Amino acid sequence: MSNGPVYLGRRSVLRAAAAVGLGIGGAQLLAARRAGAVTPLSGVDTSYVIDCAGWSARPPSSPISVSSGTTSRIVVHQTEWPNTTDYSRDRAVALAQEIQNLHMDTNGWIDTGQHFTVSRGGYVLEGRHRSLEGLTGGAFQPVSAHAVGENTRAIGIENEGTYFTETPPQALLDSLVHLLTDVCTQYGLGAHQIFGHWDFNDTDCPGTAFYPLFPQLRLRTAQALAQDPAAIPARTWPDPYSSSAGAIVVTVQYLLKAQGYQVKTDGAMSSSTLKAISGFQKAHGLTVSSNGTVTQPTWEALAAPAGPGASGPTVLAAQTMLAHKGYGVTANGTYDQATLTAVADMQQLHGLPQTGSLDTASWCATVGGIVAEEFGALV
Repeated sequence: MSNGPVYLGRRSVLRAAAAVGLGIGGAQLLAARRAGAVTPLSGVDTSYVIDCAGWSARPPSSPISVSSGTTSRIVVHQTEWPNTTDYSRDRAVALAQEIQNLHMDTNGWIDTGQHFTVSRGGYVLEGRHRSLEGLTGGAFQPVSAHAVGENTRAIGIENEGTYFTETPPQALLDSLVHLLTDVCTQYGLGAHQIFGHWDFNDTDCPGTAFYPLFPQLRLRTAQALAQDPAAIPARTWPDPYSSSAGAIVVTVQYLLKAQGYQVKTDGAMSSSTLKAISGFQKAHGLTVSSNGTVTQPTWEALAAPAGPGASGPTVLAAQTMLAHKGYGVTANGTYDQATLTAVADMQQLHGLPQTGSLDTASWCATVGGIVAEEFGALV
């Protein structure tokens, strides 16, 4: 444990790659680790994390289950707790206790839902028991309760505060980048595998003011990792499936309607939606997902270009997502000036050409994916 927050300053992934003689980025490191060529860095310093004992956590009500070899992303959250100006360690400890009490006594969970918590003062705390152990070794993650459908394959990080109209303090952002860097290092991830909660679930988390900072957080993490720009995929799409819900599913449903499929645009992965996804995949010669996963090739085929003059379900798909993320658009099915302006603003945020029209890369960024253009400063 530490008496204060510690900020980043390491290039651990590069060192891990050098240990096996490879100049590789996060995605390649993950593949190499799964093939047994790279092991986690046991020497990564996690002493800045206040462990469960350090904040006097209650014991779990049941044994903690673990998932090995499945971690493929990080999901970032906001707690929607008040935006306190008490940045002390004592406040951070109290926060961790409040969250655990809520999750166990009200939600009925066995322990804190997320793996880690970052306070507004920049303190990093272990959430669910064994999360720090998992991070230190990188061999497993505790099965968590932070995002439906993602709890066996994503590390969940809660950030203290409510960020609809204001952004997190710099101390929180700095410590979050530090933690993101270590999680990426130990689990063989790249910065292009950092998502927000609403990219998968029906929620307003992580907040319309916080989410626009994600490209900056990913870039800072990639810089700390010394991530090879050539190893960053052109597009990393979210992959909603049968457990997903909300705006991401509504968007998929509108895009399916544009292709002639009869589905309700209700944000639920109903049997008709799952059937339409598999039907679309089969019709386009794509691998058919048994659980309705909207795979990257599926997105690439489904997300048709759109721009001024367009109308109908494709436009409604984009407007639904843009409105959910706080852009000033109305889902009216007409590609109006407000939609063009919102798309151009979104493109600017993600480093894309500001055309105001939706091409494949712009669609990816709109629905919560990560585009390589976000990392232009790495070149």
